[in-house]
Amino acid sequence: MDSAAPSGISRTRSEQLEMATATQSLSRTASAETVLSAEMNGTSLSRKSSFAKKGGVGSSPGKRGGNHHIRKSRSAQLKLDLEEVSSGAALSRASSASLGFSFSFTGFTGPPEDVGANLQGAFSDDDNAVDPEAGIARKRPIAEPTLPIYLKFTEVKYKVILKGMTSTTEKDILHGISGSASPGEVLALMGPSGCGKTTLLSILGGRINGNIIEGTITYNDEPYNKSLKRRIGFVTQDDVLFAHLTVRETLTYAALLRLPQTMSKQQKEERAMDVIYELGLERCQDTMIGGSFVRGISGGERKRVCIGNEIIINPSLLLLDEPTSGLDSTTALRIVQAGKTVLTTIHQPSSRLFLKFDKLILLGKGSLLYFGKASEAMAYFQSIGCSPLIAMNPAEFLLDLANGNTNDISIPSELDDRVQTENLGSDTRNEKPTPKDVHEYLVEAYETRVANKEKKKLLAPLPISQDLKATVSSPKREWGASWWQQYSILFWRGLKERRHDYLSWMRITQVIATAFILGLLWWHSDSANPEGQQDQAGLLFFIAVFWGFFPVFTAIFTFPQERAMLKKERAVDMYKLSSYFMARTTSDLPLDLFLPVIFLLIVYFMAGLRQSIKPFFLTMLTVFLSIIAAQGLGLAIGATLMDIKKATTLASVTVMTFMLAGGFFVKGVPLFISWIRYISFNYHTYRLLLKVQYNHVPPSINVSNLDNGAKEVAALIAMIFGYRLLAYVSLRRMQL
Repeated sequence: MDSAAPSGISRTRSEQLEMATATQSLSRTASAETVLSAEMNGTSLSRKSSFAKKGGVGSSPGKRGGNHHIRKSRSAQLKLDLEEVSSGAALSRASSASLGFSFSFTGFTGPPEDVGANLQGAFSDDDNAVDPEAGIARKRPIAEPTLPIYLKFTEVKYKVILKGMTSTTEKDILHGISGSASPGEVLALMGPSGCGKTTLLSILGGRINGNIIEGTITYNDEPYNKSLKRRIGFVTQDDVLFAHLTVRETLTYAALLRLPQTMSKQQKEERAMDVIYELGLERCQDTMIGGSFVRGISGGERKRVCIGNEIIINPSLLLLDEPTSGLDSTTALRIVQAGKTVLTTIHQPSSRLFLKFDKLILLGKGSLLYFGKASEAMAYFQSIGCSPLIAMNPAEFLLDLANGNTNDISIPSELDDRVQTENLGSDTRNEKPTPKDVHEYLVEAYETRVANKEKKKLLAPLPISQDLKATVSSPKREWGASWWQQYSILFWRGLKERRHDYLSWMRITQVIATAFILGLLWWHSDSANPEGQQDQAGLLFFIAVFWGFFPVFTAIFTFPQERAMLKKERAVDMYKLSSYFMARTTSDLPLDLFLPVIFLLIVYFMAGLRQSIKPFFLTMLTVFLSIIAAQGLGLAIGATLMDIKKATTLASVTVMTFMLAGGFFVKGVPLFISWIRYISFNYHTYRLLLKVQYNHVPPSINVSNLDNGAKEVAALIAMIFGYRLLAYVSLRRMQL
C-alpha cells in the first residue's frame, strides 16, 4: 500500500544528497573491487562493513561481540556499501556540512526510491547477516517503506470542563496553536511546566478527541482517522511497562502484535532484535524491566525500551513526550537523530540537543509565543527587543521568557513604558515587568509580526499526489495479528507477567500454613456422629469462604493496575478489547487453580473428610467453580470502579454480606431479605460441599432441601459468565 505513496512528492535536499552520496560510494566500490580482483587474481575477499566494525547503530543485529558481513559476490558487496550509506553514518557526516543534520532512522530506513529501483534485483539472495556466536546466518527482515506524513495544525484550541458541587466551569488549556512538521524534520515543543505541551502532543497524536477541541489538524491534508494509529508512534512521559517481563520479551510481544500480518513470526522476532541492538539494549535484553518492588534495568534503559516499543513499527510520525528524562544527553541526542517526522516535548534541552531541532514551538500559559525555525528563534526575540545580557543556553533563555523572567534579559522600550505607566497609578514601584506583562507582550508581538504569515503557509495545499492522500484517508483498520493470534500472544504474555506474583513464596507459604492449621484443628474428624458432622460443616463453610474471599481481592486489582497499559496499547490498535479481555481472564486460571489443589490435598485427608476418589474430585470441582465465580465478581468490581480504594471498600462489604448469607451463621433469614443468599457464591458452594460429603448418610444438619445439586451448579456457572459480562461491558463503556 505504501510503496506507491512517495510518487507524488518532490524530493528534499536531504534525499538528493543521500542519492548523490550513495551513487558516489557505489562508484568507488566498483572501481576498488576491480583493482582488488586484479591483484588477487579473481579471488574474492571477505571483509567487515566499516560501520559494523565500529558497532554502529545501523549494523546488523547479531549477538553481542560484533556484527559481521560476508561478501560472497559483487552484488553482495554493493549491498554492503548501500547499507553503509543509508545507515546514517556517512549520510550524517555529509549532510551536516550542507543541511545541518540528518534525521534518518538507521535501522529501518530503506534506500531512496531511484537508487532502490536501479539496484532492484542486484542483491544476492544468499547475502545474510552472520551471527558470530551461534555460527549461523539469518536474513535481515525487510522493513516496510515509511509513508511520508506532513502534519499541519491551525488555530488548535482546547478546553476542559471542571465540574463542581453546584456549578460547571470551562478552563482554556490551549489558545489557538498553529504549526507544521514535514518528513525528516524534528519539531520541538518547549515551554514551562503546565503550559500545554503534553496536551498539544496528545491532540496531534489522536489521543484526545471530542467537541472541546477546536481548529484544524491534517495529515497529508486529510483529517485524522483510526487507520493512522498504526503509522504513529507515541512515547509517553511515564514508562508504562510490565515489570516482570524481560527487555527481549517486551519488544518481541510488541513486534508480534503491532507489525503487519504479511511478516512472518520469525521476521517479527528479528525486527525486535534489530531494535534491541539499535538502542544499545543487548547487554540487558534478558533482564527483567523491574518496578517499584522488583529490581530491574536502569531508568535510561527503561526509556529506551519505551522508545523501542514505538519505533519497532517504523512509524511515519513519531511523538515523544519528554524523551530525555532519565537519559544522558549523548543518548538523547542519538535517539532524536533516529526519528522520522518527529514531534517532541522537551522541558530544558542542552545546547547541543537544541541545535538538532528543525522547528520550534514555544508555549506560555497555553498561548503560542513562537513558531518557526529553531535556528532563527534567538534572532526573532532579539528583533522584538528581548536579548540575553550574558552568555546563556538558548533553551534557558527561551524558557525564562516563557516564564516571564527577565533577569539578565534586556526588555524592549514598549514593555518598559508599560511598567512605568503601571507605576504611576500604584503605591509600589516595580523596576521590572511582571510575568503577566511579559507574557502579554510576547503573545501580542507574535500575533502582529509572524502569525499571519505562518498561517498563510499552513493554508497552502501540499504538493503531494492523490494516492498519498488516499493512503492516509483510508478508513480501513489494519491489525497486526488475527483475533486468535492476539488471544494466544496476550495469554502467554499474561502468564509470564503474573507467574511471579501467584507463585511467590509468601503466597504459597500462606496457603500451605493455613491448610496445615485447618488440618490439625479438624484432625481426623468423625462424621459418623452428629457432633463430628457439625464440626465438618464448619470446616466446609470455612473452605467456601476462604476460596471465595481470596480470588475476589486478587482480581479487583487486575484492571485498575493495568489501566495505563491497556489505554496505551489500545490507543495504537495493538489488539482488540475482546481478545485482551479473554486472554486476561483465562491466563489467570492456571495460576488461580494451582494453590487450591495443594490446599485441598493437605486439608481433605488430614481432616478425615470422605475418603474416596469421587468425593475428593467433586469437592475440588466445587471449589474451582467458587474460585472462578469469585474472580468474576472481583473483575466486575475493579472494571466498574477503576479505583483500587473504592473497589476494595465495595468488595469488603460485598464479601462480608455474601458470607453472612452463606447459610451457616443464620438459618432462619427473614423472607424480605432472604433473596441475598441466592446471589451469594458462598451459599451455593457451601450447599454443594455438604451434598458431596453427606449424600450417603442422613445428615444431622439442615440440608433437607438439597437435591442433586444441579441448581447450585447452574447458579455458580451463571455468576461466572454474568460477572465477566459486566466487567467487559464496563471496560467497553470506558472506550479503552
